[in-house]
Amino acid sequence: MCGMIFLFIYIIIQAVISLLTEFAVKNHKKFNKLGEKSRVIRIIIYGLLAIIPVLGAYLPKCKFKYFCMQFGNIWLGFFMFYATFVILFILILLAATKLRNKLKEKLGAEDDNTLVGHALHFAFILGLIITIFGLVHSQNPKLVTYDIKLENEAAKGQQLKVVLLADLHLSVNSDIRATEKMVDIVNECDPDLIVIAGDIFTSNYDGLKHPEKYAAALSKMHAKYGVYAVCGNHDVDENLFGGFSISPISEAFRTSDMEKFFEDAGFNVLYDEEVDIDGLFTLVGRVDGQKAGDGTDNRLSAEELLENTDKSKPIVVLQHEPIEFEELADNGTDLVLSGHTHNGQIFPGNLIVPLFNENGYGVKELHGITTVVTAGVGYYGPPIRVGTDSEVTLLNIEF
Repeated sequence: MCGMIFLFIYIIIQAVISLLTEFAVKNHKKFNKLGEKSRVIRIIIYGLLAIIPVLGAYLPKCKFKYFCMQFGNIWLGFFMFYATFVILFILILLAATKLRNKLKEKLGAEDDNTLVGHALHFAFILGLIITIFGLVHSQNPKLVTYDIKLENEAAKGQQLKVVLLADLHLSVNSDIRATEKMVDIVNECDPDLIVIAGDIFTSNYDGLKHPEKYAAALSKMHAKYGVYAVCGNHDVDENLFGGFSISPISEAFRTSDMEKFFEDAGFNVLYDEEVDIDGLFTLVGRVDGQKAGDGTDNRLSAEELLENTDKSKPIVVLQHEPIEFEELADNGTDLVLSGHTHNGQIFPGNLIVPLFNENGYGVKELHGITTVVTAGVGYYGPPIRVGTDSEVTLLNIEF
């Protein structure tokens, strides 16, 4: 249902912006001289670009589907910026009579239509620049460091370096070079433990070109106590359109290829399970709360999950979504590690995320426990980051 609603909204917005674009071209002296033939070519090109994401969502599995997904995501990123600037500039021109008159005088414009034409062309150029910046910026992960205190009398005075990763979102827009950069950053930290808080894939496996290269790269991450991971809501096989699932949960299954990838990459995946980390603390990995990977959203409650966990040592819970902090705190948790939010990924998303999450990003003390949410390494939908960084998170834990 969400997918169909998004499709309807997408068609309406595309139609409005395409009409405004044609209006802008018609009222731009240079472009208007190109004639009717160029208009037909523009309409065809725009129509093809607009339909590519739809084909990527609804076509059956094939190379062309993944081609459409790859370039459709880039188009959606550009279109998001372009449409935003178009609407913003037109509203400014409509609201600011004095500004409109000054622009007329400065540009030698004959009427308001010409001003709108200039505004839309400026929106196109600005949208293109930001898209290119976001594409490049998203491929360069940064290191973010936090200091964490855990109480453990037996390990008092000891320190532990834990690298937290999340949201690799390996898929059609992935670049092996970015993954290799991430691995280099991780290994330079010389961590004792590496944990991955889900969304290793983006709702498909087949769209990832040369998955064996990614598994080989990820297998080079080294830590004294190994690499542990949990799955996220996108570590299943399903169809997406504009970020919305168009497949029911009953059809959202984790594939054997995904499981084999985890094994080849050296990940120890925890499914509502726990493991002792050298007597220092207990690491508990949760099944995702949206999609468990078996066609359901079933997982153990915080009480069921931690019922038999040794409370004499610190309990660290690794889960994809930053939720249920109070329930986890009530059942003995000391530290929760999550991802999922991407810190909004694209401005102003980083301003909106905190409105809907107790902790949308960073370190925050909640309900008497410490919560850490990383912005993640990858990207969801458009392979773009603006106003946020792709990040590797290093936790210096002191006991």
